[in-house]
Amino acid sequence: MLRHFVSVWDLSAVEARGLIGRAIQIKREERRGHRPALLSGRTLGLVFEKPSLRTRVSFEAAIARLGGNAIFLRGEDVGLGSRESVADFARVIGQYVDAMAVRTFSHATIEELAEAASIPVINALSDAAHPCQALADMMTIQELKGALGGQKLVFVGDGNNVARSLAIAAALLGVEFLLAAPPGYEFPAEFRTRFTARFPQTPLVVEPDPQQAVVGADVVYTDVWASMGQEQEAAHRRGIFRRYQVNEDLLARAKADVIFLHCLPAHREEEVTSGVLDGPHSQVILQAANRLHFQMALLVWLLGEESA
Repeated sequence: MLRHFVSVWDLSAVEARGLIGRAIQIKREERRGHRPALLSGRTLGLVFEKPSLRTRVSFEAAIARLGGNAIFLRGEDVGLGSRESVADFARVIGQYVDAMAVRTFSHATIEELAEAASIPVINALSDAAHPCQALADMMTIQELKGALGGQKLVFVGDGNNVARSLAIAAALLGVEFLLAAPPGYEFPAEFRTRFTARFPQTPLVVEPDPQQAVVGADVVYTDVWASMGQEQEAAHRRGIFRRYQVNEDLLARAKADVIFLHCLPAHREEEVTSGVLDGPHSQVILQAANRLHFQMALLVWLLGEESA
């Protein structure tokens, strides 16, 4: 059965829990030295229009650890939608590789690829969603807290692609999610409408006061104030988001055993201080490492025996 992973919207709660459980299992087995070649001979195509460290390396390492291999294609070499149509590319690349992970600007490009492709398409990041990051983050929270249900996750920043994917994942998995964002930087109206239709019993809470938002938080999460493609807004956003910096004083308002997460790379002393990023509550390195294990589970789900 052909499956894609375009956004967290694609998953049921059972599937999301299953992927996280499989990722944790794979990680435990690797620690025991057990690394079966579940995807021997399979090839993953990586098509990246944006720079990457964690996403590219974790996907390449994931397919290699499973016995397969990766082919990396730069976006400017492929020219999606310019050098050739997205649909033509999708139909051709499917003759060469078994799945493709795409990191791009426009979410519509991911959707168009999935519609035309005969192989699984994975959203490795788009302007609208970062599903691999969000599910790996939920894996990290489950590992550290023992369970997901009832945890309070506060995202301090704007309603960007990471925040949106985390909000959907939280609703699926019983996590209380709260966005601490300045007025005008909340979730887009289209997202709010879709979220309410999918989760009518789950409020999409936005709190403009970060000091109030983090009270009682089990997890505090932030991201850069200006994402890739928003560089021209960086100076303006710094002024607006200054009071949303995650610093020691803000984190002290959360629970005593709060964990701090950041999808990285971080702009130290902007959205987060070095004291928090390097401090005892920070789990950003474990969080980054879990991208590998989640992506191994995802690839097995899409390409292994379970996909047949």
